[in-house]
Amino acid sequence: MMKKTSLPARAMRSVALSALLMGVSALPAQAQDRATQPPDTGAGHGHDADHPEDIVITAIIPRAHIDVLGGTSVLRGEELVRDLRPSLGETLARQPGVSATSFGPGASRPILRGFSGDRIRLLTDGIGSFDASATSVDHAVAINPLLAERIEVMHGPAALLYGASAVGGVVNVIDGRLPSRLPSDGFDLALQGNYGSAAEERSVAGKADIVLTGGLVFHADGSWMKTGDLRTGGHILGPVQRAEARESDEAEINELAGLSGRLPNSAIEAWSYTGGLNYIGSDGGSIGFSLGRSHATYGIPIRYITHEEEHDHDHDHDDDDHDHEDEHGHEHGAEAVRIAMYQTRADLRAVVPVGGGFLDQIRLRAGWADYEHAEVEEEGDVHARFFVEGLESRLELVQSRRGGWDGAIGAQLLLRKSRIEGEDKFLPAIDSSTFGLFTLQSLDMGPLRLEAGGRFEHVEIDGAEDLDIGSAALTRKFDTFSGSLGASYAIVPDWRVGVNLSRVERAPSAEELFARGIHHGSQSFELGDPDFSSERGWGIEGTLHGRGTNFHVTASAYYNHFDRFIYDDLVDDEVCLAAVGGDELEFPCLAYQQDKAKYYGAEISADWTVAQLGSTAVKLDGLMDVTRASLEGGRPVPRIPPLRLLGGVELTNPAWTARVEAEHSFKQDRVSERETPTAAFTLVNASLGWRPAPFADRVSLTLSANNIFDVNARRHASLLKDYAPLAGRDVRISLAVKL
Repeated sequence: MMKKTSLPARAMRSVALSALLMGVSALPAQAQDRATQPPDTGAGHGHDADHPEDIVITAIIPRAHIDVLGGTSVLRGEELVRDLRPSLGETLARQPGVSATSFGPGASRPILRGFSGDRIRLLTDGIGSFDASATSVDHAVAINPLLAERIEVMHGPAALLYGASAVGGVVNVIDGRLPSRLPSDGFDLALQGNYGSAAEERSVAGKADIVLTGGLVFHADGSWMKTGDLRTGGHILGPVQRAEARESDEAEINELAGLSGRLPNSAIEAWSYTGGLNYIGSDGGSIGFSLGRSHATYGIPIRYITHEEEHDHDHDHDDDDHDHEDEHGHEHGAEAVRIAMYQTRADLRAVVPVGGGFLDQIRLRAGWADYEHAEVEEEGDVHARFFVEGLESRLELVQSRRGGWDGAIGAQLLLRKSRIEGEDKFLPAIDSSTFGLFTLQSLDMGPLRLEAGGRFEHVEIDGAEDLDIGSAALTRKFDTFSGSLGASYAIVPDWRVGVNLSRVERAPSAEELFARGIHHGSQSFELGDPDFSSERGWGIEGTLHGRGTNFHVTASAYYNHFDRFIYDDLVDDEVCLAAVGGDELEFPCLAYQQDKAKYYGAEISADWTVAQLGSTAVKLDGLMDVTRASLEGGRPVPRIPPLRLLGGVELTNPAWTARVEAEHSFKQDRVSERETPTAAFTLVNASLGWRPAPFADRVSLTLSANNIFDVNARRHASLLKDYAPLAGRDVRISLAVKL
């Protein structure tokens, strides 16, 4: 039994029960009421701040994209349809400053500016995902991109409103489950179907908002997806692993050097459904509630054994049981683990317009979820079952605008209980709570705009005595403070430069503190340090936003310096063996460590309409992003994405859109001691979108070809990159209908 279960458990039950008794839902914890925004028809994909749909709602204080102090990108409309993939990480991988963990097609989490795990917050309409994705890279994010209306990626001061751990940034998926506007014709229906050839991917998603009476709206949505194993552009193993396999004296290991084509054990099957009721008042107030269920089963690509000596001592079993190839091509003692994930989730949102005085609105956002997944071998043996129950609530007091001054003050509570059952119990049962107070204030003085933010957090992490972690304390408490101060200046109309200074402090996660044991899903032995101190750092970021009649440009450059920076890296097996005893490990030793670190980099994105040929516009666009990260002494931080360039040419008119683009990722040879370099690659993609008249705002058909030249590409940020390349040539068809 865990040590402090009663208070968090009672709090979770009481808040969840209160939400259920309210019977309907409520609030945009994001930042602004979408009732004032027209529906997104999906017809455009520029970033002109004159469009209401380019308002960044994650920022809480209403801000056009061009006015946000910090790097920001918005994925919506045709661009979202074109980039849509089964996982959130792969869907966002073409956005500025974004990479992905790419731990196979089913488990790919976004990486922002080289930061991953607990340093970025993944949100659904402003509330966390309530899953185990930050615990380990093999765990999928419980956010369904198939149902997304838009996805926002945000860095800068406003990210602190969502947690001290959001030093890397925030990803907010707006899915419309809690609508805040009445359907114009009494109902809104949307349906989308997708097919992708690389994995024989088939998916369908639909949603409906129906006015029942007055301002009462019923919402329902659902999705289904199924894929086969992913077809890659060449060899499955990386160059180093292929060379090791060729040099082996064992024929079975030699054969691994030629493994190519389909990525074994990478298929996915998933479904979800949600229903809810929302009351939307004529004064801008709203309250609503939704309840949903989701499931996904996905495979984890295999970390094949290519060293003879590891093969010999890691699998001390009968040859008849382990050394023969099975019907799926798995061999040489390598295990194929599949994860079966379930989540039940409830969401509450309420907006109360105050209409004058100091406050303009009071907003409440709350969510609760019960999550579990099992990690299962092909034979049916369960290595581990993960259980997570979480509740998060936010109260935001949005101030009335007085002259040029506006802002928001709020409080946030996050309660989380987790435990692991089975032989892969690498973490004790954890009971944690986080309480935060935050504010963001802005002063508009004409061409000069000042912005300041602050956040205090109290974190308690209580581990049960069900896993031996030595004599270290199982209860840790942290008080952290983060703040930012920034300014932007309009140097000429529609051109604004900005600078932001920040001080961040983050409490270690439970995984960083208490991990100790084998984890078959990540195929590693994970080792934390219960004596870690809180992570502290400061940073500076400069931004430039500019636009003209035919162009738009956004640039940012940043520098962050950390004391006691926590990171994980592969180390000598002796490090893990010293902690737990024994004389050998089944998997590589992945240990969390703490050191000084510095991160710096830049992002630039721009688009330019170079010609207008009748009703057809010709546009060029491109982006560049780069991050460099070093530990004390100049040693590289592991798994940092390399320099990347992406450029495209697009023709657009009311009936169709045609696009060709090329993405080049440079070689990454600045690696930690046990990392392998990652070769450069270039992906060429093309797409054609058609909006048939007279239904151009209702029906769209998109045909795209990705990785046209079938390149064998690997993402350096992936811990499994040498065993799981990206998709090969992939022809995709998407049909979207709105009524």
